Amino acid sequence: MSELSTREELIQGNKDLKTITDDVFKPIIAKPNKLWFAGLLLAASAAAIGIISIVLTIWKGIGLWGVNKTIGWGWSITNFVWWVGIGHAGTFISAILLLFRQKWRTSINRSAEAMTIFAVICAGLFPLIHMGRFLFGFFILPYPNTRDVWVNFNSPLLWDVFAITTYFLVSLIFWYVGLIPDLGTVRDRMKTKFKKTFYRFLSFGWTGSAKHWQRFEIVSFTLAGLAAPLVLSVHTIVSFDFATSVIPGWHTTIFPPYFVAGAIFSGFAMVLTLLIIARKTMNLQDYITINHIELMNKIIILTGSIVGVAYLTELFMAWYSGVEYELFAFINRATGPYWWAYWIMMTCNVISPQLFWFKKLRRSVWFTFIMSIVINVGMWFERFVIIVTSLHRDYLPSSWEMYKPTLIEVLIFVGTLGIFFTLFLLFVRFFPVIAMAEVKTTIKNK
Repeated sequence: MSELSTREELIQGNKDLKTITDDVFKPIIAKPNKLWFAGLLLAASAAAIGIISIVLTIWKGIGLWGVNKTIGWGWSITNFVWWVGIGHAGTFISAILLLFRQKWRTSINRSAEAMTIFAVICAGLFPLIHMGRFLFGFFILPYPNTRDVWVNFNSPLLWDVFAITTYFLVSLIFWYVGLIPDLGTVRDRMKTKFKKTFYRFLSFGWTGSAKHWQRFEIVSFTLAGLAAPLVLSVHTIVSFDFATSVIPGWHTTIFPPYFVAGAIFSGFAMVLTLLIIARKTMNLQDYITINHIELMNKIIILTGSIVGVAYLTELFMAWYSGVEYELFAFINRATGPYWWAYWIMMTCNVISPQLFWFKKLRRSVWFTFIMSIVINVGMWFERFVIIVTSLHRDYLPSSWEMYKPTLIEVLIFVGTLGIFFTLFLLFVRFFPVIAMAEVKTTIKNK
């Protein structure tokens, strides 16, 4: 990856360290504008509707959903896999790019890390709801109990529990450790006693001494080393939920790398969606530059191309294997009752990212914003196609069923979107959205 372009280096180079602090600090101390309040009201309303739908599901049961005897996994697991994928870009930007000393990550890593945490929170809700007995979620944890029941360590569903829990904890610690120097700066600038005390507590007594910086560097790189394998392991294990089964369309060894590439693909698209909005509304054009957007679009080209190759490989192997059930599963995806979902997936995930080969489009903010939404729509349909079209036509025609989500399922998904954006809006209001300390270090070292 290249560093910041010469023009953008001049833009940031003309700012002294105090000006950088002022620019990033302004949204925290300034009164929120009407647009922020409108967004928070909309997101909180969606979250409230989703929470009500979740409570109804727990109270009445899974019968409120559209799942049936053939399709036991519907929107809930589709949304679970989609949200886990959204959370991948944060760890990739934070950990892997840090280990490779990619300085362009410094302006975008903070938001990406926060997005990861919020996305994993949303993802974790769906398996718990899908259990039917939400309050008994602790049954999935291996601990000595009076029921004399032990969890099945051979189940990939249990592997999910360990992988996602570890991923969430490491990502949370990594994000928070990176915040500490900036929280110290915020603490020193606060005027009221309450706010000063609040940020003093969060900053853990940060003073900016040489010893503190040394420990910060050690902990950051240690956590990056721990988090980097999680980028590969988490969605690999999620793919095992399907790949270890014998269902046609799922039983394939290509799923682990294909799922990881797809997760980074969709995660970077969501990062672009959020950062382009933050860039415009918070006047951060000097920090989240066109060059940052172009570099992220290049990663989208790469991962989108990998996903496209995976789709074609699946089709080829279904034909080459000579297994009629596998071949039928893929023909059914493209020409069966859910053909429209399959072709939305192919259009959004395979064809549309190739437009980024044109530099003018790659550096267009508005085109990138639209494409980031298109890609996430396509990646949602990918998960829907994998799950529903592989299940709705079983080995026995007498078992064939169609799946249609109910209003409750739709509202739960809308609710998780509301929770995600509510948390993100609160984050940009009370915490520095740009890693000030890292941006300053990058500029000083030029």
